[in-house]
Amino acid sequence: MRQGAIIVIDIGKTLSKVSLWSRDGHMVDRQTRANLPCQVDGVRCLDAVGIGDWLLDALTHYAGQPVECIVPVGHGAGVVALGQSGPVMSPIDYEQAPPQDILAAYRRERDPFAVTGSPALPDGLNMGAQIFWMDRMAPEAMRGTILLPWAQYWSWFLTGRAVSEVTSLGCHSDVWAPGDADFSPMARRLGWAERFAPVVPAAETIGTLTAEVAHRTGLPASTRVLAGLHDSNAALLAARGFAEIAGQEATVLSTGTWFVAMRLPSSPVDLSVLPEARDCLVNVDAYGHPVPSARFMGGREIESLIEIDTRRVDIKPDQPALLAAVEGVLASGTMILPTLAPGFGPYPDGQFEWINRPDDWFARRAAACLYAALVADTAIGLIGSRGRVLVEGRFAEAEVFVRALARLRPDVDVYVGHAQHDVSFGALRLIDPGLRPGGSLTRVRPLDADMTDYRAAWADRVRILA
Repeated sequence: MRQGAIIVIDIGKTLSKVSLWSRDGHMVDRQTRANLPCQVDGVRCLDAVGIGDWLLDALTHYAGQPVECIVPVGHGAGVVALGQSGPVMSPIDYEQAPPQDILAAYRRERDPFAVTGSPALPDGLNMGAQIFWMDRMAPEAMRGTILLPWAQYWSWFLTGRAVSEVTSLGCHSDVWAPGDADFSPMARRLGWAERFAPVVPAAETIGTLTAEVAHRTGLPASTRVLAGLHDSNAALLAARGFAEIAGQEATVLSTGTWFVAMRLPSSPVDLSVLPEARDCLVNVDAYGHPVPSARFMGGREIESLIEIDTRRVDIKPDQPALLAAVEGVLASGTMILPTLAPGFGPYPDGQFEWINRPDDWFARRAAACLYAALVADTAIGLIGSRGRVLVEGRFAEAEVFVRALARLRPDVDVYVGHAQHDVSFGALRLIDPGLRPGGSLTRVRPLDADMTDYRAAWADRVRILA
């Protein structure tokens, strides 16, 4: 084992995570904290203060380790406005809807989808909508502030240096033009481009720990901190470490609260044909390249569907029973119509409905997995996925889901990996791009059951939604 250690900070939407890794890619320790939004003057905000206090305490656990470097990772659609002594206001949670008049005024300012690759999303999921609202909520406080994406807020928190980077700026933000690799016309017209901290590569070392952080945590003051990146793009970097994915036509389906499909095309594609109204978008990878993407709130929907069931769809001991329930679900025509997350995914205007809802809890969870597979199949189809699909994240362990997706996509090789913590591992590959994931990929065996008629019946019911 090579000497030295690396810390990855992953501030996601649902969980904050800190993990300690060896230089050769083995995880030594991991700590987590559930994230709860806070209310500030009636506005739902990200708990930056609570996360920051927990983070400093968590880092003290590694005070005796030979830590060389820290890599921050963060969820998308988060922005912080920095003043002279720190944030001037609490960052807005992207699930908070701006007032209707503010949102309507903002929508008139947006650039076309063909320019930004950002669809007009609900609530605050377009970063630009948050900035627009913040400027009107507190014009005096916001004047002269420096804007930071969420991941780079944490690199500033540790070093005191403010930077931005493209994976966070290019995450359905409205502020970035992927084709030009530059700020969008709107961001320039409204003066935001000049207010964002300087753009640097995700892998750039932006500084070392401040004296205060080093003292509080006990970590070496010489510990380097990278600019960091958006969490889904970190998962994409991890996937590129597999021989089956690297340099190949492939799609990575990252699963968690959000299911995000990111296509790595083998040749340039026309991004303008992506259907904006169906939650397709253009992400930007760590190298600045446009990435055709589609998403839906799969994890949130599954958790809503299983209701009071205490066992998750991905828990290993339950997989045989869940697989055994599939035949009955298909035979009875039990199905779920989208969507449980209105405004999101490939069926944003759909009306959720259970068809022949079963009493058996295994059948309900199996049906939820089939639903997720049908929506995932739609999403990856919208971005032209072919060749191979790698399902990573929590729901890669849900056999009904991945095997149903493989059955629905007979012309595609569907894979799952056995390595966990893919986001954190992807962050490590910013430091060492030659690092290979532990374990190997497994090609998923399709469900034994024929889903042709079931899929056609489901498609007939939802066709009007498309």
